[in-house]
Amino acid sequence: MPDPDKLLRTLHQAVAHFRATPGRRGRVVVLDPAEDVLVVGDLHGHVENFRVAMQRAELGTHPDRHLVLQEAIHGSFRYPAGGDKSHQLLDLIAALKCQYPRQVHFLLGNHELSQWTHRRIAKNDDEDLNDLFRQGVGTAYAAQAGAVYSAYLELFAAAPVAVRTPNRVFISHSLPSPMSLTPSFLAGLEKEKVGEADWLPGGCIHSIVWDRDIRAATAVAFLRHVDADLLITGHIPSEGGFAVPNDRRIILDAMGSPAGYCLFPCGRPLTHLELVDCIRTF
Repeated sequence: MPDPDKLLRTLHQAVAHFRATPGRRGRVVVLDPAEDVLVVGDLHGHVENFRVAMQRAELGTHPDRHLVLQEAIHGSFRYPAGGDKSHQLLDLIAALKCQYPRQVHFLLGNHELSQWTHRRIAKNDDEDLNDLFRQGVGTAYAAQAGAVYSAYLELFAAAPVAVRTPNRVFISHSLPSPMSLTPSFLAGLEKEKVGEADWLPGGCIHSIVWDRDIRAATAVAFLRHVDADLLITGHIPSEGGFAVPNDRRIILDAMGSPAGYCLFPCGRPLTHLELVDCIRTF
């Protein structure tokens, strides 16, 4: 485990970098300029998949490439004494954000939102994932676990919920249902301050990380509301590491093997088939 004092400095610095990311408008980051973007599916504490994705991104040799990560917490990796290890992935993401503050983007997912807002999320109806996460932090950092846990919540509070590219690709954790969509949906995401109504069911943040609609008509309506052409999400487990539910959207999943990612260019318009051709697995 990293030294807790050093970790706290890294986490607080990462929070500051997330809030100051160039092109950020409220909870949306607009990438302009950008050569290309590598989007990874849900990671859920899978440190090894994160390491491979970081190697594939080669951010140091591609200064205009951006890396989009999502759903870091609530995985299957456990400490022998109990507790979820997925906080370790947050530590790595925070360190990477500090190293490449302009190029690294961590999208809020439904699991981070649940941990941040203290709303129970369960697995198999008997495991409270929020409690397991806190237990893991306690196992790792003992007397300083409270301070570290608070810093993780600050990280969730600072994380954006969407990234949009110059060639009109919109990246978010999920696709809101039609009931959540209004003409002011994008304005709700782009406002500087969010309120409780935004992260509760029916709110713009809750709907963009929790809803599971896969219909083409919903994707078309959503993209019209956010002024984009194509959509990349995670959230839905997918055999083979990805899914293509319709001709406007792709879904990526990196919580196991194979793990899906998409590395696509930003300098020209893309068709849906071209975006699908950019999907890879490891």
